[in-house]
Amino acid sequence: MTFGNPPAAFTTPIYVTRPNLPPLESYVESLKDIWTSGVLTNGGSMHEALEDQLRIHLNVPHLSLVSSGTTALLLALRALNLTGEVITTPFTFAATINALLWCGLKPVFADIDAETMTLSPTAVERAITPLTTAILGVHVFGISCDVAALQSIAARRGLRVVYDAAHAFETRIGNRSVASFGDASALSFHATKVFHTAEGGAVVTNDPELRNRVVRLRNFGIENDQSVTLPGLNGKMSELHAALGLGTLGLARDRRRKHTRIGTVYRRRLTGLEGVSCVTPQNDDGDTSFFVLRVDPTRAPLTRDELQRGLEGFNVFARSYFRLLCSEYPYVGNLPSGRVDNLAAARKVAAEVVCLPLYEELGEDGADRICDMIHYLAKRRRTQRR
Repeated sequence: MTFGNPPAAFTTPIYVTRPNLPPLESYVESLKDIWTSGVLTNGGSMHEALEDQLRIHLNVPHLSLVSSGTTALLLALRALNLTGEVITTPFTFAATINALLWCGLKPVFADIDAETMTLSPTAVERAITPLTTAILGVHVFGISCDVAALQSIAARRGLRVVYDAAHAFETRIGNRSVASFGDASALSFHATKVFHTAEGGAVVTNDPELRNRVVRLRNFGIENDQSVTLPGLNGKMSELHAALGLGTLGLARDRRRKHTRIGTVYRRRLTGLEGVSCVTPQNDDGDTSFFVLRVDPTRAPLTRDELQRGLEGFNVFARSYFRLLCSEYPYVGNLPSGRVDNLAAARKVAAEVVCLPLYEELGEDGADRICDMIHYLAKRRRTQRR
């Protein structure tokens, strides 16, 4: 059996992402301003400037910076005074479900759309009970939920809508930021994202009163020097993180362009490979933090896990995000909504998805090399099967 010589492996590990950093000198200059002011937290000038710039960048009316994307979810859920059951997706990062549990809410899992990988409105409608108070959707991999359908359901059934938009900082629907939909959206500014503050996040809402509640909740529930009116927590973003955000925001569009060019290489080289599909949005309306493949084991020459292990042999470490559904976490319990037959599409997607490396230092040549490796692995597997 022959299938040609293997491509050369990378000499250093190629991970799925690498943080984007501004020039160190410019960050140090901003630190000098912080040292001069002596203000490290509690809404200093860096914090205020970043909030203002992000509101303009996203064209949203109210944005409140917080210490992480998880904190953003917690504060959004608490600010809405939710109780009872919240319908959500099982195909998401742990923070989504953890935030519900921390707020004393019962997650009810609804299946996802097999193509978009986001909550299925039909499945959501079936999951509503008299105890349902909200829908928590996730714009997974920058692909937006069917916001119109979910809002229609919520309006008819008297429900709130919250979105986990951790993957969707740049995602737009028409001329609107995806974060502007629903009662509130939670953004993540973790170091893996196109725009980041190392650790951080934000709550976006169109409701000024809800924004005021979030602001109080992120600062221990303090109303003023004389009054504490809500059971808040310490969820503020520090000046050090805000300064980093001011530096990376100016680089985000350039980073997005470079990611798009790398994604174009992946799409050109891998489209047509049997059983492998590129699902990352290819227009200007999606986020570019991830490049996602789906590997159909019934059609592709190798499974997703075989592809991932094969790439590791070339020093390339792709990631199969959410291979374990949230409904399967041991602390979630055996919820009826987590049954295998209730989440057929989510289970199928979880077995097929893999994210390829995507960061500017990889470059188009690096993406080409990874594609050579994928084609080699596919050809080798076909030859072995014959």
